[in-house]
Amino acid sequence: MKKELFKHIPCGETLPINNTHAVSVSMPSLQDVIDYEEQTPQILEKIKSAYPRFVLHPYLKLLAKYIKNKYKVSNKYEVVLLSSKEAVKIVSNKYFIHNKIDIDEPFGVILVLKGTTQLQKVLTFIQHVGCNLSSRFAQDYLYEVKVIKTKQEEELEDENTALHTVKQTLAKAYKQPIKNIGLAPSGMNAIYSVIRGLKKIQEKNNRTILVQLGWLYLDTMNIVEHHYNRTKKFLDITKLDELESFLKINGLNVSAIITEIPTNPLLQSVDLKRLRELCNKYNIVLVIDATLATPYNLNLKPYADILVESLTKFACGNADVLMGAIILNENFKISHMQGEFFKHLDMVYIKDIQRLAYEIKDYEIRVKKISANTKKLIHYFENCPYIDKIYHCFSKENEKNYKIAIQDDNSYSGLISVTFNKEFRTIYDNLNFAKGPSLGTEFTLLMPYVYLAHYDYISCKKGQEFLKKINLPIDLLRISVGTENIEDIINEFKRVESLIS
Repeated sequence: MKKELFKHIPCGETLPINNTHAVSVSMPSLQDVIDYEEQTPQILEKIKSAYPRFVLHPYLKLLAKYIKNKYKVSNKYEVVLLSSKEAVKIVSNKYFIHNKIDIDEPFGVILVLKGTTQLQKVLTFIQHVGCNLSSRFAQDYLYEVKVIKTKQEEELEDENTALHTVKQTLAKAYKQPIKNIGLAPSGMNAIYSVIRGLKKIQEKNNRTILVQLGWLYLDTMNIVEHHYNRTKKFLDITKLDELESFLKINGLNVSAIITEIPTNPLLQSVDLKRLRELCNKYNIVLVIDATLATPYNLNLKPYADILVESLTKFACGNADVLMGAIILNENFKISHMQGEFFKHLDMVYIKDIQRLAYEIKDYEIRVKKISANTKKLIHYFENCPYIDKIYHCFSKENEKNYKIAIQDDNSYSGLISVTFNKEFRTIYDNLNFAKGPSLGTEFTLLMPYVYLAHYDYISCKKGQEFLKKINLPIDLLRISVGTENIEDIINEFKRVESLIS
């Protein structure tokens, strides 16, 4: 996005603008966000497309309708599309679904009775395991059967080299052999596959407890809870004494520890050296979600057994590809069991790989430009009169631990979260950056994090008390810093400063 796009972007517009495969959507006012969370009829008229795991893409709706007519499916059933036939087996076995008719398609189709609690459970499960059908796949299918007349024009890497380009870029960045890289149709499917693989491997050794370190992304926690009967959460990553005390008693029964570095949205970092020592002592697998760090800011090879990354974020940079990756670390013996982890990965559509292959070529340049901009924006915020608190990876509380693994002095994670000493709604509504879910984009993207990620907590007193307990402010603005001219970014914040002063 260019400078002239620091303007109001209407609610419901795709982010990026006019992109059929965009994974974000504009929510320019706080009321838009609230209406979206409460699913008001007015907002549903405006928002036709959003993050694909949460909002069904228009092309998938069209394709479901086409399949329903093609196979003369009764109106009693909802047609649900999945990324593969293997995904159909997983969902069907979980929810005892048996299609009443044979459907022969190059993707997954299940039929679920309407008006039942089963439908919502199935949709939620698909959201958590990330086996959504690609919008590019749906587009190509609909074009072939003449339901749509045009396709999105976009730059794509050659089909013959695309997969190698993506895997080789990741292998080089993470300093791993290419055989240790596995691709998934979403970041959540990568995490799901790791969790399933770990459970299969570790149960034989009576390791049945999975430890969650830090306040993790909501769907990560849901997947863990779904597959492990025994879990333990340590929400404060700075209190490793508590983890150590737990491991003294239960360490030999712990399957893995899963964490994020840095955490989203408060940008906290664990003491990696001490955590690795604890994992070594009790022979525990350490899984790190490195999406916010990227391999160009942090070198996690000495610490993580397994890394996962949502390639939808910084690796893509344009918010128009849904994909994830598992990176197995050759330094640790678990990496020799690729089959147990990669066999659970769902299929990735070739056009998505081609698109990411085109975008990932600029991954390192993009990350370093964003890092440089982040550093300068933090400096501005430190003297900005309407900023109350700044959360970033190099803050006084986080710097020591974050520096353990930094690649160089220009290794700022491209996220900043802030609170204000003025009314949150006024500031949010008046800032003219792109505003919506996701992060890691080349265009600066704002998100009222707690409203979009944890609205259920905001809407009840008990939830608000819990947010206070874990020190997660309701009125927190998460800023995914873009690659635009940093002076233009700062000037937009200054413009709002003049409005509210």
